[in-house]
Amino acid sequence: MVELYTYWRSSAAFRARIALNLKGIAYQPRVINLVRNGGEQNKVEYRRLNPNGRVPTLVHDGQVVTQSMAILEYVNEVFPMPPLLPPDAAGRARVRALAQIIVSDVQPLQNTSVTQYLSDTVRLEKPQIQAWLREWIGRGLVVIEAELASSPNTGKFCHGDTPTLADCCLYPQVFSSRRFGVDPDSYRTISRIARECDRVDAFVQAAPDNQPDREP
Repeated sequence: MVELYTYWRSSAAFRARIALNLKGIAYQPRVINLVRNGGEQNKVEYRRLNPNGRVPTLVHDGQVVTQSMAILEYVNEVFPMPPLLPPDAAGRARVRALAQIIVSDVQPLQNTSVTQYLSDTVRLEKPQIQAWLREWIGRGLVVIEAELASSPNTGKFCHGDTPTLADCCLYPQVFSSRRFGVDPDSYRTISRIARECDRVDAFVQAAPDNQPDREP
């Protein structure tokens, strides 16, 4: 049995949903609402499962896996087909590097915990927070676009012509970018790959608007 603790608008959970869908793995969603009543991730029961109090958390036959990239790697190893990493070491390194630009350099700076701190502790106004988000997301997309546009290994997707872990990370970031006022269509290669992902059911079905806990 596979369970995924998820939240509809979390880009990290979005990555995990894509990977599970690409693998054709049926899973039971366990919704953790990150904003209701101070955030369900702060409840004692969830903190026992994931002391970091974040989503996603994967539970597979009793094995608990936290952190989205660890989940993606775990799913790829335990359910090897179709593979989400290239067969060669250089290719795997490139895919992981592309993913980490998003996961390590961009997405943490747009997290709810960060924007709440900027609002509640630093006392930034909403326009200042929006400027923060546009600045750091924009910087990240510039780097990703340069990496993708300059490499002969970029195909229909981030690496070659089949989805990889990098696409599992890029597609949610495109969604988040639009949400925070950064137009991904300004980045030619990124937007092209996102449109390719739009044609794949695994990506579409994982999208926030298609989640059972979607809010208006």
